[in-house]
Amino acid sequence: MIVAGGVYREECVRPTWSRIFGSGGRAAAAVSRLSPGTRLVAYACQDWVDDAKHSMAAFGVTADFRPIREDIAFHYLHPLSHAELIGAPEACYEPLRVAGNTVLRFGYIEGDALVNAGRAVFDPQNANEVHRFRENGSTAEALAIVLNEVELNLAMGDAGEEGARGLMQHSGAFVVVVKRGPRGAMVVADGLTANVPAYAANTVFKIGSGDVFSAVFAQRWGELDDDPVTAADTASRAVSRYVETRNTEVDLSQLTSSLPMPAPDPASKIYLAAPFFNLAQRWMVEEARRCLMSLGANVFSPIHDVGPHGDAEYIAKRDLDGLEQCSVVLALLDGEDAGTLFEVGHAHRHGIPVVVLAESPRPESLTMLQGTGCMIVSDFSTAIYEAIWGTAR
Repeated sequence: MIVAGGVYREECVRPTWSRIFGSGGRAAAAVSRLSPGTRLVAYACQDWVDDAKHSMAAFGVTADFRPIREDIAFHYLHPLSHAELIGAPEACYEPLRVAGNTVLRFGYIEGDALVNAGRAVFDPQNANEVHRFRENGSTAEALAIVLNEVELNLAMGDAGEEGARGLMQHSGAFVVVVKRGPRGAMVVADGLTANVPAYAANTVFKIGSGDVFSAVFAQRWGELDDDPVTAADTASRAVSRYVETRNTEVDLSQLTSSLPMPAPDPASKIYLAAPFFNLAQRWMVEEARRCLMSLGANVFSPIHDVGPHGDAEYIAKRDLDGLEQCSVVLALLDGEDAGTLFEVGHAHRHGIPVVVLAESPRPESLTMLQGTGCMIVSDFSTAIYEAIWGTAR
């Protein structure tokens, strides 16, 4: 199998992450055990091209790198934050050329790849690249496009089945797979629409999860000729293992016990309980709300949906009325705020499950939360996902 995709530096503040991977590097590493002799075709910064080759060789991957001047990096505050792109070149380099029976091609920052394949899987990485597989001269006897809902919506104006079928018609793709985060994936082919679940993970490290999905799907569908639904299901299981362990290399023997997560209820609401009395607290509320909504959740946020104006009785009544209409509470525990703790207790009284984000609590402050069955996590991304999954329970 051949992987054509970027090799970039990745930096994340919390949790700490500093690697040279990128979509291409991670995908090649992911399938290295499943497809011995995997080859990676990419551009790579001349300052660390040798290090990147040695890293790929440790996975058994042959790296065919074209050295470039730029040290391209993606910086994240947390795994669900908007990535800051550093070091992109002012002009694109000459395209790479790739030919093989099975090729996984990603979109690049610094150039392009002209592909000639028996079976090709294209993960565009951004909406501007969605239509470019054949438009740049690439060919494939059978093409699958794997992309996320945002990319599909921006490219086709619809993130659902209609958008996927429109993309199939426009691109000549045999199958379109739409990655849907906590809701798994949707597989659309001729005469077929199927949903594949997300699988359970104790923690959710999202950086690169889509790369692992595309890699495993390409290996199973492109190289082994699995049907696309089975291939996508295996890919979803591999993602659950990756986001929990950050272990890039996929071992199929570790995926058989994966538990499917029930599909989140799109009609349910998540109550966002948190203090918002200083800039840091307000930023956290805004970021949590943005992440939840970007993943398709409905959110009731007191500061947004009730506001700060009115007397205490007015605000408390409307906040609690809103809470009682929600199916799960996400509590951002910062400084053991009295209002947040009261909302957690009110939720418990009404049988509403609670996910608590507690990054650095005093152990004794968690006693009542643990004793009343709250799910307590220390990682922001995991809290977001658990709250969304909680709407299905």
